[in-house]
Amino acid sequence: MLQTIIWGLMIPFIGTSAGAACVFFLKKDLKDNVQRALTGFAAGVMVAASIWSLIVPAIEQSADRGRFAFLPAFAGFWFGILFLLLLDHIIPHLHVYINQTEGPKSKLTRTAMLVLAVTLHNIPEGMAVGVVYAGLLNGSGNITAGAALALALGIAIQNFPEGAIISMPLYSEGKSKLKSFVLGVLSGAVEPVFGGLTVLIAGLVVPAMPYLLSFAAGAMLYVVVEELIPEMSQGKHSNVGVISFAIGFSLMMALDVALG
Repeated sequence: MLQTIIWGLMIPFIGTSAGAACVFFLKKDLKDNVQRALTGFAAGVMVAASIWSLIVPAIEQSADRGRFAFLPAFAGFWFGILFLLLLDHIIPHLHVYINQTEGPKSKLTRTAMLVLAVTLHNIPEGMAVGVVYAGLLNGSGNITAGAALALALGIAIQNFPEGAIISMPLYSEGKSKLKSFVLGVLSGAVEPVFGGLTVLIAGLVVPAMPYLLSFAAGAMLYVVVEELIPEMSQGKHSNVGVISFAIGFSLMMALDVALG
C-alpha cells in the first residue's frame, strides 16, 4: 500500500517533468493558440477532477447527515477558496500570458515570480491527490485504488502542458535549456510534498475527510476561475480554449468513471 501511495503522489510530478522536457525538443516558444489550448485542457481536467474525484465523494461520505449531507462539502469548498485567495494576496507571482504581477511588491526576478505562479496552483493539485490516497489508505468513503489512480493520471496529464508552458517561455527569454527544464521541474516539486503532508494529516483526522476533499476542490476551482479561464479566453479565437476545456473535462470524467 505504501508503495502504491508513493507512486500515486509522484505520477503528477512526472507529468510536469515530462512537459518541462519539451524545451529540449521544441525550438521555438509555444504559439498563442497552442498555449490557450493547453491551458483550456488543464482547466477542463481540474474542473472534472474537482467534481467527480473530490466534491461527489465528500458528499457521499456525509450521507448519514441526510438532507444536510452537503454541509461538510460546502464548508470545505469555501475554506479552499479562501485559502487560495489568501495565498494569491500574500505571495508575489507573475501570470505567464498577461505579463502582470500580483501579490505584494517584491524585488524577486521575473523568473522567480513566474515559477511561484505555477507553484501556487500546484499546491491544491498535490493536496487533491494526497487526500484521495489518504482515503484509500484508511478505507473511508469507499475510495478505490482505481479512483485514486484516475485522479493522479488526470492531474499528470494536465501537468504535462503546464510543464511546457513554464519551461518554453523561460528558454525564449534567454535561459539555457537545462535551466529552463530544471525550473519547470521545480515548479511541480511542491505537488508530492503537499500530497504527502495531506496524506499524513488526513490519516490522523479521518472524520475530516469530507472537508479535506472539498477543500482541495475549492482550491483547484479557484485556480481555474481566477487564472486558467481568463488565460485561455484571451485574444481572438478563444473558442480553441473552450474546445480544449471540453476535451480535458470529458477525458477526466471518463477516467474517473472507468477506473473508479
